[in-house]
Amino acid sequence: MTKYIDIIGSQMDLGAVRKGVDMGPSAIRHAGLIEKIERIGYTVKDKGDVVPAVAVSQGDPKLRYEKEINASNEQLFRKVKESLDEAHFPLILGGDHSIAAGSVSAVSQHYGNIGILWIDAHGDFNDDRITLTGNMHGMPLSAVCGLGPDSMVSFSSGRVDPSHVAIIGARDIDPEEKIKLRKNGISVYSISDIHTMGIYEILVEALDVVSNGTCGIHLSLDMDAIDPEYAPGTGTPVPNGMTLRETYLAVELVRKSGKLLSMDVVEVNPLLDIKNKTGILASDLIQTALGSTEY
Repeated sequence: MTKYIDIIGSQMDLGAVRKGVDMGPSAIRHAGLIEKIERIGYTVKDKGDVVPAVAVSQGDPKLRYEKEINASNEQLFRKVKESLDEAHFPLILGGDHSIAAGSVSAVSQHYGNIGILWIDAHGDFNDDRITLTGNMHGMPLSAVCGLGPDSMVSFSSGRVDPSHVAIIGARDIDPEEKIKLRKNGISVYSISDIHTMGIYEILVEALDVVSNGTCGIHLSLDMDAIDPEYAPGTGTPVPNGMTLRETYLAVELVRKSGKLLSMDVVEVNPLLDIKNKTGILASDLIQTALGSTEY
């Protein structure tokens, strides 16, 4: 893995209903992220944040704020692509999960064939046909797999084979979304699977799914995958989430695989947090993914 890391933020909050997640990149940085990554041995460049345009109207209720989200993601796509073209590791800080349409598309276009490990309480596999809310943070994984909405990734040719995607920690998936996930061969490991099989066995299987036959792995970590007891500062908390032990072990195993190409961390909402508890946890998990160890 390269020793050069570019931090790229996206102050996106239009993909969700609850406001405040646009401050997520600042909250994670404020936890001493850059200095602590540098201590691991990396050279870090903070490339600032993409700031979406002010929205005048939500537009299509099935694709709320589509124009602004897609324009912002195109900017993010370009910044991530520039980082990759310089052979740097892009670390993207959100913002709501709609930003993954920009980040993942850039990585996929650059490498050609990647796997995605999507750690999330939700599937994010909706589209404008089956969505119950019109919130676009529930659609990016579908979009980057080429399964709609097409406009969300119109700026990129990068698409990911659904057979190389694994979702970890799922426990809040819409009925039609479940059907779509199964139909398209996404590997979904629910919180019940984690309780039954154990996180180690889950990760061994999931890492095979996302790395076998690919150039490497994009890790997309939504903080709502973690139980709200440990990560209260997120906009769509779901009880019965992953424990700290399970989450740390997950990112440790991704690191040990040697296949990590890029990473985004999303859905940190400081307005809902307690003394930046979730922002600090996000920073610590990033450090673990990049090689920080206790010994």
